[in-house]
Amino acid sequence: MADDERDGVSLTNLDQALFEGATKRDLVDYLDAVSDRIIPALAGRPLSVIRILRGQGPFMQKNVPKYTPSFVRTVKVWADTSKREVTYALCDDRKTLLWFGNQRAVEYHPALRLAESDHPTHMILDLDPPEGAAFPTVVQAAFLVRQALADSGLSGAVKTSGAKGVHIFVPLEPHNADDVAAATRALAARAERVDPRLATTAYIKEEREGKVFLDSTRAHGATVVAAYSPRLRPGLPVSFPVAWNDLESVSPRDFTVHNAVVQLDGKDPWSTNMPAPQRLGADLIEEGHTIPVARVVAMHEGKRRKRAREEAEKDG
Repeated sequence: MADDERDGVSLTNLDQALFEGATKRDLVDYLDAVSDRIIPALAGRPLSVIRILRGQGPFMQKNVPKYTPSFVRTVKVWADTSKREVTYALCDDRKTLLWFGNQRAVEYHPALRLAESDHPTHMILDLDPPEGAAFPTVVQAAFLVRQALADSGLSGAVKTSGAKGVHIFVPLEPHNADDVAAATRALAARAERVDPRLATTAYIKEEREGKVFLDSTRAHGATVVAAYSPRLRPGLPVSFPVAWNDLESVSPRDFTVHNAVVQLDGKDPWSTNMPAPQRLGADLIEEGHTIPVARVVAMHEGKRRKRAREEAEKDG
């Protein structure tokens, strides 16, 4: 029997514990309250979600389940890695968002492109702090990226990741996906050069030397957690938009499903802070195409280290 019904969606077991410090009702009420803000970040984009079912660990769901109701729009996308078609949901309205909430979908990870387009809508840098570092370290690295953007004639919006880092979004006019990926690598390299003692583009953790990682790999088929999405952490923190001038005075723990709506105070800072779509400079793209793809470099380095270990074991 449903505990509640909203927009024709039956909501069940709302008072069950969902995750540390939060019930399913907390999740659904929060999603409903921010539906007019989060849906524009999700609409028209192939959506992956992280769900947590009772008695099970969290899992990422890409393919929609067979019992998905007919009102949920879907799109089929070919996945090169698994060599199959994946049927993704498109979360275009409140009804679909409420259905996902009732499915205990906590995190919302939209694609970087719209379903009908091959062009990424944003260039994104994901800043990841080293183990044990406080949030202000990530903030200082974010300012390096902001400077590199300005030096490249660009601007972006920033949000907490809802975990330990921040995400910087640069809205784009239509560009080739390979060029966007290249420009992202170049932007990260430029930010690293501003202060190489603080930030690094080293993809392999052992090579980061306690610095903030400027992750430029959010391109092509990658996803990034949406603004306003909860995160599967104790208390369900939220990925929250922050004005650049306020970044030094906040912590990711400040924003949760319990208090984020009050802090929004009826506003939508993500859309307010987001610049208009921009054109990438040819120099940025050209520089990026000279920088190897980090994942590929890491893969080859992993193979090289494995061979070295095997040879050492033989010699030993």
